[in-house]
Amino acid sequence: MSNKLIEKLYHHHVLTKEELVALISGLEEEGKKLLFHYSLQTKIRYYGKKIYMRGLIEFSNYCKQDCLYCGLRSSNKKIERYRLSAEEILQCCKEGYRLGYRTFVLQSGEDFWYEEDQLIYIVEKIKEIYEDVAVTLSIGERSKELYQQLFKVGADRFLLRHETASKTLYEKLHPTMSFESRRATLKMLREIGYQIGAGFMVGLPDQTAEDLAEDLFFLKELNPDMIGIGPFIPHGETPLRNAVAGSLEDTLVMVALARLMVPEALLPATTALGTLDLKGREKAILAGANVVMPNLSPTKVRPLYELYENKICIDDEPAHCRDCIEKRITSTGMEVDLSRGDSFQFEKNKLQ
Repeated sequence: MSNKLIEKLYHHHVLTKEELVALISGLEEEGKKLLFHYSLQTKIRYYGKKIYMRGLIEFSNYCKQDCLYCGLRSSNKKIERYRLSAEEILQCCKEGYRLGYRTFVLQSGEDFWYEEDQLIYIVEKIKEIYEDVAVTLSIGERSKELYQQLFKVGADRFLLRHETASKTLYEKLHPTMSFESRRATLKMLREIGYQIGAGFMVGLPDQTAEDLAEDLFFLKELNPDMIGIGPFIPHGETPLRNAVAGSLEDTLVMVALARLMVPEALLPATTALGTLDLKGREKAILAGANVVMPNLSPTKVRPLYELYENKICIDDEPAHCRDCIEKRITSTGMEVDLSRGDSFQFEKNKLQ
């Protein structure tokens, strides 16, 4: 039964909700092999063997929100907080550009210490110095006016995981946030003109196959340029410290299903997968992922950006990090691409 559903999904990029729940719930080893084969073939059909490398800069671990699973949550009083100055961020970009990166991903907690003028200055300066780079922001929910100003000065993309498409689960895990606001913000970002990224976690406490199916249907409807899917990994300074982590296999299945349901999207092989398994990122690439994000943050602050525990690569210098991940990519038979690496649908829309 699973194989028939996988064949249908491969050829038509959609199933009914009942079929998708049945597939998620009943997938066995033989079915996984077929699923991963088709998801990789779909990735190659749209993107060839290219794996895009982005330079990640985690510039602040302050966060006003109090999400139950996140080590950066505002209630965590044991974390040592830090903020990078505009000059430090620009220095990270300088090193990244020297290493060949042409996309910089600026990520932080929801830190309103960085006011409108500061954020605009940083983005404007990056685009002024490096005319051929893309700037991706991942800074959480801010005002429409700020989003518009950042887009106006050159920000290209915005990552904002929807986290979970289940309203009940979302509200349980995000006591300081709004389910409706999250969805509305994603649509707002798209309307402004950003290439948008959404995504979710796999293995959250009380998450069901129905919830995961809803995540995939939400992504199908939203049709984002990027989809970030990672496993839930508990952190010792959160209320979910004793919860069971999500599994590598379940996460790879969701990556593959996302590839088949939203075939034009960019899909990262997340660092969290490498934390669960030394070959986790390679396995994700072979399941249809086509983006990796080596860290350009100063090594002194990397251990402090701890969304989850036991994060890998925190001591690697940027040059070593790039070299290491490049070798991992080529070991899968894929090819490194350091260009901007815009999404298939973005490139297609430019031609229309």
